[in-house]
Amino acid sequence: MTHLLQVSELRYSYGTRKAIEGVSFDVRHGELLGLLGANGAGKTTTISCIAGLLTDWQGELTLNGKPFRPAQRWSDRALIGIVPQDLAIYDGLSGRENLKLFAKLSGVPKAQVADQVSKMIEFAGLESRQNDYVKTYSGGMKRRLNLVSGIVHQPKILLLDEPTVGVDPQSRNHLFESILSLKAMGISILYTTHYMEEAEKLCDRIAIMNEGKVVAVGTVAELAFQIGNPDATLEQIFLRLTGRQLRDEAS
Repeated sequence: MTHLLQVSELRYSYGTRKAIEGVSFDVRHGELLGLLGANGAGKTTTISCIAGLLTDWQGELTLNGKPFRPAQRWSDRALIGIVPQDLAIYDGLSGRENLKLFAKLSGVPKAQVADQVSKMIEFAGLESRQNDYVKTYSGGMKRRLNLVSGIVHQPKILLLDEPTVGVDPQSRNHLFESILSLKAMGISILYTTHYMEEAEKLCDRIAIMNEGKVVAVGTVAELAFQIGNPDATLEQIFLRLTGRQLRDEAS
């Protein structure tokens, strides 16, 4: 499996506070890579740098081996789908209207907008509510719409920043199924979470973040081997590598 996105020595500071320090990892073609860390570990800052939402970072980003600068180049931005932690949809529009808007903003050719929007409505399971105002949707429905709004333009890589925050168990399972379906379609995914069970269930490999750094990358089995305990659980691995209880830090 070859590299799609490579992140090398990425650094970003908010004033004098160093948010991420020398972050390095790669996302392979067709892979779902998890960024696992407690709140404040630097996951969202990392995603924001990659997405072009933060511009004055240091380090190197490449996509398919070429320099990647989404903040400066529209052609690079068009290759990314991003689903932020906070809902980025409009309550005063219908689900279909939201998707039409995001399709146009992300450069979907005019002749393909209607067809692509219909595909996303079906993918999200919102056919019966597509013409209703989003303000009438349940939290889970909004999350599903939020997800497909980030892929309506068929990106090469999808950045998911804790997409299940505040979601009920039934809607979370639906999101899980949708995310795994996207992976099966060949979309590479970078997924941030502070939920151990999400990382174990969804991710091919996991990059563990702590205090602005990536301290280890690998499958659960590889990470267990790194700490010298082949039978270690992901929670035990995380504790050994960071000295923290993830559930305590994330609460």
